[in-house]
Amino acid sequence: MNDTPAQDTQDEQADALVLEYTLDAPPSQVWRAVSIPALREQWLPDAVVSDPDPVSVTHEEEIRYRMRDDAPPFLESLVTFQIEPDGEGGTRLRIIHELADARLERRQRPAANDGETWLMMAA
Repeated sequence: MNDTPAQDTQDEQADALVLEYTLDAPPSQVWRAVSIPALREQWLPDAVVSDPDPVSVTHEEEIRYRMRDDAPPFLESLVTFQIEPDGEGGTRLRIIHELADARLERRQRPAANDGETWLMMAA
């Protein structure tokens, strides 16, 4: 197993934590481990998943779950598992963990009066 974090070049995942692993198991077995709740529970418990049903599924290729911190401020995030064969009978598993909390998006918007100098003086 290779547990070295991957170098990510995609803009959409620039703020995400991306890990890539090479596993000795076939893709179908890895898919079962991430998609069947009883198996997933062993390493990704329902307690950390805000909804045990996946947000999206591309059968045997990608599955995405919504997670929620168990401590304040209870931020929400998305964890995506991408599965592909490695060409040698094993599997390349990519785990992408990104914050997806709407409260963070609101904080990033500029203030309504954060414009031209004359507008700020009028306020």
